[in-house]
Formats: sequence, C-alpha cells, structure tokens
Amino acid sequence: MVPQRPEVAPRRTRLRPFNRILVNMLLDGSVAAAAAPLARWLAAPRDGLLHPLWFLASGAITLIVSGLPFRMPQQYWRFSGISDLLGIAGASVASAALFTLGLLATGYPLPSPTFPVIYALTLVLMLGGLRAGYRLTSGISRRNTSQRKVVLVGADQVADIFLRAIDRNSASGVRVTGLIGQGTHQAGRRIHNVPILGHVTDIAALLDGMARRNALPQSLVITDPNFRGEGLGRVLSAAEAHGIEVMRAPVLTTLTPAERVELRPVAIEDLLNRPQVPLDRAGMERLIRDRIVLVTGAGGTIGSELVRQIAGFMPKHLVLLDHGEFALWQIDVELGERVPHVPRSIVVADVRDAERINGVFAEYRPALVFHAAALKHVPIVEQNPCEGLLTNIDGTRIVADAAQHHAARAMVVISTDKAVNPSSLMGASKRAAEMYCQALDIASRASGRADAMRCVTVRFGNVLGSTGSVVPLFRRQLERGGPLTVTHPEMRRYFMTVPEAVGLVLQATVRGGDAAGFAHDFVRDQVSGVEPERSAGTDALLRDGGIFVLDMGKPVKIVDLARQIIRLAGLRPDEDVAIRFTGLRPGEKLFEELFHGREAPVPTDAPGLLIATPRVVDQSEVSAAVDRIAVLAHAGDAAGAIAALKMLVPEFDHNATGEARSSVTDAAQDREKLVS
Repeated sequence: MVPQRPEVAPRRTRLRPFNRILVNMLLDGSVAAAAAPLARWLAAPRDGLLHPLWFLASGAITLIVSGLPFRMPQQYWRFSGISDLLGIAGASVASAALFTLGLLATGYPLPSPTFPVIYALTLVLMLGGLRAGYRLTSGISRRNTSQRKVVLVGADQVADIFLRAIDRNSASGVRVTGLIGQGTHQAGRRIHNVPILGHVTDIAALLDGMARRNALPQSLVITDPNFRGEGLGRVLSAAEAHGIEVMRAPVLTTLTPAERVELRPVAIEDLLNRPQVPLDRAGMERLIRDRIVLVTGAGGTIGSELVRQIAGFMPKHLVLLDHGEFALWQIDVELGERVPHVPRSIVVADVRDAERINGVFAEYRPALVFHAAALKHVPIVEQNPCEGLLTNIDGTRIVADAAQHHAARAMVVISTDKAVNPSSLMGASKRAAEMYCQALDIASRASGRADAMRCVTVRFGNVLGSTGSVVPLFRRQLERGGPLTVTHPEMRRYFMTVPEAVGLVLQATVRGGDAAGFAHDFVRDQVSGVEPERSAGTDALLRDGGIFVLDMGKPVKIVDLARQIIRLAGLRPDEDVAIRFTGLRPGEKLFEELFHGREAPVPTDAPGLLIATPRVVDQSEVSAAVDRIAVLAHAGDAAGAIAALKMLVPEFDHNATGEARSSVTDAAQDREKLVS
C-alpha cells in the first residue's frame, strides 16, 4: 500500500503573497523612476524633463534596494498608517543618498546642491500619496447605499477604537456620520474626519437639528460600555421621539479591535445607574475555600447564582438543596460544564421537613449555610397563606436549628425589602424569619463560645430577570405584541442585577464573619497574624442583631421600566405597544422600603453595604410565636396563623384587598398609629 502524501496547499495559494510583494516592488520602482526626473527638474527647471533611461532605472533600483530594510514591499496598502509612512520616509532618505552617491561616482553632475533633499521629499510625497489614495479609494468603493448610517454616543477614546474597527471591516455595513461625546468643548472637532456634534446631555436638541436637516441616522450606537443609568435613559427618550433605534457596540480594545463589529441591543440592566462596587474577593475565597458549603433554594434565581459564585472559590464540597427536581437538574448540568472539578451533591428536600433537613446536615456537616429557599411571589403567598408561613418562617427556623445543632460555623439568611413595614404575608413572614435569626445570632454571640454559630441576615430588593419578576413578564408580553400590564402608575421598586446582589451577599458574609470572628478562625492557619479591618460601630450593631442591607440605589417606577423595555425593542410606548394598568393585587403596596422608621441606616466599611439599626425580640418570645404560627398553619387555620403573625410583627399592616396608598407619608403615618 502506497502511503498517502500529506496534503499541501495549492501552488497558486502559496505564490499569492510573493506575487503581491513583486507587485509592490514594481509599483514602488515605477514611482521612484518617475520621481527621479521630477526631482531633477524641481532642482534645476532649466534642464527640462527628458533624461536617459539609465537615470530612471537608477531611481527605481536605488529605492527598491533602500526599501528592503524598511520592509516596504511587505506593506499592506489598504491598512497604511503612521508606521508605514515612517518606513517610506526612511527608505526615501536612503534612496536619495544612494542615488546621489551613484551620480557622484559616475561623474554625473548634480543638478543642484539641494537635489538629494528635493529627491527624498519627492519620493515621500509620491509614495505616501499613492498609498493614501489607494486607501481612500478602497474606502469609498466599500461604501454603498445599503450601509446603515449611525451616530456614535460615548467617550472619544472608545469612539476612536470603534472607527478603526469599522475601517478595518469592509463588510460591516455601517457608516458613521457623527459623534456625540461625553467631554466638554469637543463640538466642531473631528475624529477620523467624523464630526463631533455636541455633548450627550444635549442629545435631544442635536437630534432635532438633524431632523430639520434631514440628516437623522438610522441608529444611535453606544460605544462606552460604562454609559448607563439616567444618561442612557435620556438617549433612549430622545431616540424614541425620532423613531431611531439605540444599539450598543461590542467591547473593543486597541489590542483586539475585532474582525467583525456586531452591534447588539441595549440590555435593560444598563438602565440601572449603579457603579461597580469593589468586592473583597480575597476575603470570599478565604471564607469558602476548602469548606463544605450548603445552599438551600439552590435552583432558584438567587440560590443558583450563589452556587455559581461560590463554586468559583473552590469549596471542599458544595451541597445543592432544593425541593424542585427540574431546577436542581438545570444548575447541576451547568456546574458540570463550568466547574466539573468542584465536588457537589444534589439533595431534593423540603426545608419544612425537619427530619429530612437534620439528616442532610448530619450527613454533610456544612461549615457555611446559605438559606435562599423561600416562597417569594406575593400574590401566590396571599392565596396560600399556610404554605407561605410554613416555608418562610418554620422552614427558616428548621434550617437554622439544624445548622446550629450540627456545628455549622455560620448561616446566611436571604431576606427582602418586603419585610420592612410589610403589607403582605410574604413580607411579614420574611420579617418573622429575620427576627428569629436575629435572636439566634444574639444568643450565639452572648454565649461566648468560639465555635457558636453566627447568623448573618442580608436584606435587598428586587433583582432583574429573576423567576416571576416583572422584566421576564414584560418581555413575554412584548413578544406577543402587548399590552404590557402594570398594576399602578405610581408603583416603585428597588432593582439590582442578580450577580451584583449575590456578590454583595458574599461581601456581607465576609464582613459579618469578620465581625463575629469566625472568618478569621477559618483562615488563621493560612493568614497568620492578619486581622481584617473592622469598624467598631459596625461590630457593635452586628452583636446587637443588626441586619445587612444592600445599597439598592434609587427606586424605579415600574411604568418607566415598561416604557424603557418597549423603547429598547425599537418601538414607541402607547403607540406601537400599549401599557395597561390592572390595579394593585392583594398584599402589594406602591413602594418598598429598605429600612423601618426605627431602623436608621448605618454605613459600613464595606462598599455597597449598610446596616439596619437593630429591632430585636427575646429569643424565647420569638420561638414561642413561631411555634404558635407553625401549629396553626399545619392545622390549616390561616386566620389564626395570620393573627399570631401580627402579634409577632406589630408593624404588619395587611393589605389583603390591594388598596393603593396615596403616598409614602400617609402609609408611614398609618403604620406609626398602628404600632403605637
């Protein structure tokens, strides 16, 4: 059997680069041959332009020889730049010198003493002009009427990179007609011959002016990846008035400008004006690495993101607990693809099953527990009160007691802003869970035992895109053509992204652990003698049952969020897609609060984290109340369980009919009367 020869590239393909180099040399030589008599005429006009062929050939040969060290034959004319021009200048000077020496060596008189300088400058102008003309011609030839006219919005440095990427990509289908910058005193200047039209704060007036001149672009392209929040909302509103879509450019760098420049829609998360909070990732790793970590509600939005981020810190073993089989399967498959080296166990269990939960803790004995399991949808808990109370209150107690009994070092409880001045059963049940964990933590700290479990509670608002939240609902309604349904025009909510919320939860865990001392115990053998920076005031509040509250920024009106989602789809609210108000549902309120009136917020030394001044109840009292609620809920006595819950949470003002409060002040005054 004759062995097969390895496949080789066709000869034509192999010769193509060499042929292009020969073409470059031929063109450059021809230009030099023409430049030699032209330079002689400029130096001595009286001698005319007729010269012997050897004079032209000498000019060509000297340039070709001089251009080799400067790699002129390898230059790519369509991408000619400053470095290529410098190479041309060097080769021109060398060629002029070599040509002059040749003339002197053969006894041919120089036309004038300035001939070498004139010849070098002539070569630079003709060779550089040839390349610039080719690049300009090729750029014009790539333009056609099908190209999309866009105006860039963003910082000038990023716009420069984007314009370079567009220039390199002949098939981009994009033609930039203007720039709207973020710097001052830039209007009237140009970047790559594209005019800067003005400042982004004046975008409405700028678009109005373009409309009067019939010069509106088809799209506005956001080039700055950090441009978001109110500024982005202003751009969307101005674009909507003229029927212009808003897109976002890919993230480009001077090192990797990308072969293809693909524009993408603006994400709804970009409308949150939230600066990036620096996280103590080193502290998180010290806390989690080589520890057994258990996450309840691991299949939910927050729980699954907790699992993702925790897995990145290399725990010894990761236990995923949820009562939903499909949700667990999804996150298990994802972890198997992303971090297959992290050992994990999948546990199907209900947090309300005390015997099952105790068995799980006895088997795995986790050092760190994140409790994210809960019923969180307000209307569903209103319709199923006993189930909600048993899951959110009794389930939390069962997990906390099991963690303490089986020597967990810390438990982190995920709470909600709906627990503040609650009007729903969901919010009141989460407040009761907060109270139980606060009391448990105070008792643990008071015991003085070094191995006593610490309980850290973290409270925050809505997360964009979470299961059952308003954003996925709006997107589904938009796909069907609308209308988008909003309960009330004055409805406001706090929002943050899921990764950001979970990152701050881990930050709170590190901070709470430092204050309690257990984080330092975890890493004493790794970081001997290193004490974390701590605030004495923060530590005192935590010892008294303080709750971490994530800095959620400003609340967002839901109707504004709906309008922005419509705009991001390139449509017009109330014209292309209707918005319909359906009225408050049972348990809902127009606004959410992060702090009770008696929980003055206190800043911490960790960015993005606040502490609510403690309002606590004695552990025996809250335990007895939770016992009563659990017994009544198990018996199906919803009215009795709710009455017991109101005794435990006196600020609970149940809005069972979905009545809309007229203002925040009115609601606060009503609650103060109720509490007093």
